[in-house]
Parts: sequence; C-alpha cells; structure tokens
Amino acid sequence: MKLFGMSGSGNCYKPQLLMSQLGMDFEWVELDLRAGASRTADFLAMNPNGKVPLLEIEPGTTLPESNAILWYLAEGTPFLPEDRLERARVLQWMFFEQYSHEPNIATVRFWIAFLGNPESHQQKIAECRPRGYAALDVMEGELARRSYFAGDRYSIADIALYAYTHVAHEGGFELDRYPAINDWLQRVREQPGHVPMATGDRA
Repeated sequence: MKLFGMSGSGNCYKPQLLMSQLGMDFEWVELDLRAGASRTADFLAMNPNGKVPLLEIEPGTTLPESNAILWYLAEGTPFLPEDRLERARVLQWMFFEQYSHEPNIATVRFWIAFLGNPESHQQKIAECRPRGYAALDVMEGELARRSYFAGDRYSIADIALYAYTHVAHEGGFELDRYPAINDWLQRVREQPGHVPMATGDRA
C-alpha cells in the first residue's frame, strides 16, 4: 500500500500511526501541498477532492479521508470493536473529532504554527479557540470516567482524537489544565507500535 500525505498533518498522521501499530508494510509518499502537489492531474485522478491523506490500496484503488481510512484498516482488528454499540461509540467520537475538534484545534494550530500567526487570521483564531477549548472540555469529562473513548480499550477513536490533541499546544491551547487528557495522551504514547508525528515544515 501507499499512503500519500504531508508531514506535520494530524489527518495524515492518523493512518500512518495505525498502520505502524498494525505492523503493516507501506510506502509513505510525501506531498508538498503548498507547491500544489495535490492539485496535479495525476493526483486529482486518484482523489478529485485534491486532499491528503490518500491510501492507495492497490493500483487503481484508492481511499481518501483520514477517518474512512482508519475504519477500513481497522476492520477485523482489535482497534475496532465487534460489539454493535461499541462500534457506534467509535463512530460517535470520530464524528466529534471531525465536526467539533479538528475544525477548531487543527485550524488554529495551522494558522499559528504553519502560517506564523498572521494578523489577517486573528479574528478567526479568536472565534475558533473557545470552540476548541469546548471540545477539550468534553474530552476531559469523558476521560475522567474512562481510560479510552470507546469501550474500555484503545481504538481508532483514540487515534482520531490523539492526532491533533497531542499537538494542540502548537496552536496556543493550554493542555496543562486537562489532567485526564494528559494521562490519556501518555497511555496512547505507550501503545505498542506507537510512532511520533513527523515534524513537517513550519512557516
């Protein structure tokens, strides 16, 4: 398999982390999005949406969207529960990550860490940061009651939320106010096969 992505992207890190934890042999294909690498005719033929990550399962068969890739790869493994309700819980938190978490935490991180905190984005940052903290508050409440997000074991729900939470400080979010989240971050780091996110380029 080939995984097309950009170093430093949490969405690209998600499938990379799972594939490493599954012990899968895959090729990482680095794309420079700022140079338009995801807008070429060849790439758009694989993903008309022009975004990464993109998993090439075999020549001619590709799958975009980070959480869809996680679900596909986790099927039939301990990273995705068999119980109907627990599987729905996994989806619950993956939807939460994409709707409430990523749009506010990941985007603020991008504006600050990658674009250099431009003046033109200050109003957007001010609008997103409270919503980012609200998402962290929800996570803290859940993790105060349980060790992981779906059931009692580590799953792709944790991978989905870990990707941008563990670098939220790069967007100015104060994680030291969240003891349960910090304990969970450490548990994720201690999972077998864990690999760190590649740094990527900063502005």
